[in-house]
Amino acid sequence: MRPSLLTLLGGLVLVTSSSAQTITPGDRPSGNIRGTRSAPQARHGMIATSQALASVAGLKALQDGGNAIDAAITAAAVLAVTEPSMNGIGGDFFALVYDAKTKKVYGLDSSGRSSHRATPEEFARRGLKEIPNSGPLAVDVPGVVEGWSQMLSRFGTSPLSKVLKPAIGYAREGFGVHEIVAGDWAAAERKLARDPAAAKTFLPGGHAPRPGEIFQNENLAKSLELIAKEGRDAFYKGAIAQAIAADMKSRDGLIDLEDLAAHKADWVEPISTNYRGYDVLEMPPSTQGFVALEMLNLMEGFDVKAMGHNSADYLHLVSEAKKIAFADRAAYLADRGSMPKGALQMLISKDYAAKRRPEIDMQKAGSYTAGVLGGASSAPPLDFAGRDFGDTIYMTVADSQGNVVSMIQSLFDSFGAGIVAGETGITLHNRGSGFVLTPGHPNQIAPGKRPLHTLVPAMILKEGRPWVSFGVMGGDNQGQAHAQVVMNLVDFGMNVRDAGDAARMRHMGGNLALESGIGSEVRKALELKGHRITEGRGAMGGYQAIMIDPKTGLMMGGSDLRKDGLAIGW
Repeated sequence: MRPSLLTLLGGLVLVTSSSAQTITPGDRPSGNIRGTRSAPQARHGMIATSQALASVAGLKALQDGGNAIDAAITAAAVLAVTEPSMNGIGGDFFALVYDAKTKKVYGLDSSGRSSHRATPEEFARRGLKEIPNSGPLAVDVPGVVEGWSQMLSRFGTSPLSKVLKPAIGYAREGFGVHEIVAGDWAAAERKLARDPAAAKTFLPGGHAPRPGEIFQNENLAKSLELIAKEGRDAFYKGAIAQAIAADMKSRDGLIDLEDLAAHKADWVEPISTNYRGYDVLEMPPSTQGFVALEMLNLMEGFDVKAMGHNSADYLHLVSEAKKIAFADRAAYLADRGSMPKGALQMLISKDYAAKRRPEIDMQKAGSYTAGVLGGASSAPPLDFAGRDFGDTIYMTVADSQGNVVSMIQSLFDSFGAGIVAGETGITLHNRGSGFVLTPGHPNQIAPGKRPLHTLVPAMILKEGRPWVSFGVMGGDNQGQAHAQVVMNLVDFGMNVRDAGDAARMRHMGGNLALESGIGSEVRKALELKGHRITEGRGAMGGYQAIMIDPKTGLMMGGSDLRKDGLAIGW
């Protein structure tokens, strides 16, 4: 897409298009036609993360002879230190890994399970009608460290002791806090202040670090050193596990040593659909990958390109497809062992999309119910409207051998449950708040169960090989943003940077949030269709991506201008 309008949004320049005309990468005229940065290009390796320190650490791992998996875990560990509101080793982890040797994509689900004591009866005994958003009852077993260990042992070339060194250094010696991170941190001050251990760790001097201040977390450095020395067992069976269990017991929480010791990541088969000749891969439940696939299947029956990028018809279509997919998500999404038999296969099928597509009225915003399968019950929509969104990191890495990693890790809400476990320096996530207490619902809480999850790394294959590895963080935003990115790339011919920088929409809480790059005429047309329009600033998450030229192997990176990220290669 040739940038035809640059719109300033609080210091962010959003690339938009004023017409349906697009320029595909192969059609670009010679010379400098860009009004924004070009996509970085490299032949030996590429990494894109939301923090420059993490990108540089991962790049060095590649330059030192490591592969994409080594670089990914190196960078992920740095992000667990430098973006503490968004992620940490007390959170969860998902990854798609394309292994160049077997020429296959593998999915890794290292989301945590609920305690063996987490029953509906236990919550009823405590007088609760819903799972708290924060505090000890929102905590499930953290999956990050197990995920790192599994990925390295199966596909990596370096031990944990090596890849954790940069992160240990930043935790002990400190790092300069970037403005965006400082803003997320400051917004969580009241939450952190409620927990003495969290306040002691993350509010030095009684307040969140200001931009440019140096922040250190010595206790986290010690925890990372223990993991580097003893491996994942230090976290799930050793001293760290004992500290977490003791902390949970002191708070009358549910997680204990038995729960931590039982955690194991699962290697799973990715789910996919073919969109106009491209295979789009997502993670299976308990996370929401099917939302993007269902949306794409629904929209494949429309001439999206002819509508024009970010036109009123286009944005209306995306919104309506999202609402259908989310009605299905609210009814069916849960731990894959608890979903009704055949539900997933139905939701991502072309036949199901064909049956639901006529429900979309292009002149009027609608409301939708879930598809019928075996009389499954429904629950209130799980949009997480009004929740924090500074809670997740997404990153991707590719190497010269052909290995590609698309991965994501998160605490869910900003600083997770708002709890730091004793003297570990570790923030515990609040993924347990993704459960419901609705009797008979597939996502009803139960012992040893994974909750409805939002984390979804993605990958697009062209003729069986990775073409684009990408993700967009931000709660329920992820699936609908994935669909928009795929259409930006496939229907509108954008390059890997423009596909993420272009203004986005997000349907949330019954409103259609639009970034300022979407003009007043489009907004008025959408209102006439029945949409309630709100401003989308700060609600669109953050995109990272790598595109690989199928002929030359050249790697091109994209890092969202909404974040402090960096796509860099060599």
